Amino acid sequence: MGMPLYQLHETQRVLLAPMVRMADLFFTLLSNPLSPLSYTPLSRPASAGYGLFKRIAKEYTKPDWDIHTVHTEGVDVTVQEQMMMQKPFCRLISFNRFSDDARSSKRMNHQPIVLLVAPLSGHHATLLRETVRELLKDHQVYITDWIDARMIPLWMGPFHLSDYVEYIQEFIRFIGPEKTNIISVCQPTVPVLGALSLMATAGESLPRKVIMMGGPIDPRKSPTTVNNLATTRALSWFEDNVIYRVPLCYPGIGRPVYPGFLQHAGFIAMNQERHMQSHYDYFLNLTRGNSDDAAAHCRFYDEYNAVLDIPAEYYLDTIKTVFQDFALPKGMWEVNGKLVRPQDISKTSLLTIEGKYDDISGSGQTRAAHNLCTKIHDKNRAHLDVEAGHFGIFSGSRWREDVYPVVRNFISQRS
Repeated sequence: MGMPLYQLHETQRVLLAPMVRMADLFFTLLSNPLSPLSYTPLSRPASAGYGLFKRIAKEYTKPDWDIHTVHTEGVDVTVQEQMMMQKPFCRLISFNRFSDDARSSKRMNHQPIVLLVAPLSGHHATLLRETVRELLKDHQVYITDWIDARMIPLWMGPFHLSDYVEYIQEFIRFIGPEKTNIISVCQPTVPVLGALSLMATAGESLPRKVIMMGGPIDPRKSPTTVNNLATTRALSWFEDNVIYRVPLCYPGIGRPVYPGFLQHAGFIAMNQERHMQSHYDYFLNLTRGNSDDAAAHCRFYDEYNAVLDIPAEYYLDTIKTVFQDFALPKGMWEVNGKLVRPQDISKTSLLTIEGKYDDISGSGQTRAAHNLCTKIHDKNRAHLDVEAGHFGIFSGSRWREDVYPVVRNFISQRS
């Protein structure tokens, strides 16, 4: 492990900061209708250039949830976030809904409870904003809000995959397993299945419904570029090439992490041409005055470019356990000395969801959960294939029109 690359990134960020502010100033001077400079012949292409530079070079921070109201039970109600539990590496957040109408409030309090487990894989939990907003129409919603590892002091200790499993168990017990429905999106499908398996083996109550979306339960099926990278490199390669220590300017100084900026570079590299075209289209939209399309670009990349550092121990555990040893589907995964046995899960219902064009979790990887949870009755299990990519199964029109109605009906139906 070394520090130079992270330090170099921080140096670049500091050096670019005044240039970003200057570009923002010129962008405003050349595009604001109140500025005389905005009416000069070359104002639009010049302002578009400054705007594009600002977007590419700026630092992106964690976005707000920005969910203030939702339509439920025939009325618009107020939504307010509340932290329900604080752990060193994660907060459990509740989205509380309030209405002046007593009958609406009573009905909302009787709606099903959903624990939405967000991925700890580079992006903030706010990436699931659309997922939360839709779920709030018919459910009481909790979500795991993972903390940027560079903000966690080293003295608070490491965070392993086994800790992730224990966090999920704590959150389920806190909410109450008998009244909880759990949804895991992408990476957390594995630790969620591990948590439920260990609880079942110990004779504990489980959530009523379990929904797994686009996750690597068995990465041997339809391996993607992400899977192939993990299997063609030794674990030592990841330790030497992607793990760095947090530099001086953050509370987590000295903590080994997989830095967010490296993860972001990987995200971009997977679809480089598409991102380049998107930025070029943004430039053209600014030049032509298409403000709505330009604003849509900004909304997407404000979220997509906001990344967090991942604890090194957790990342390396995941690479080895999930993508190299295939320990879960092989029945060899142990958490704190206890074998994970999905075959012990029986008193719950299971729905798996996959995107046909998912380039992160390939076809069949999530559906494999059904082959492992052999004691769940056939009438209490279902699978959905969606004409969408990875992000389309939990956001956008496919999520709203094709996936959410199935999720809502699955949760509401009796087992």
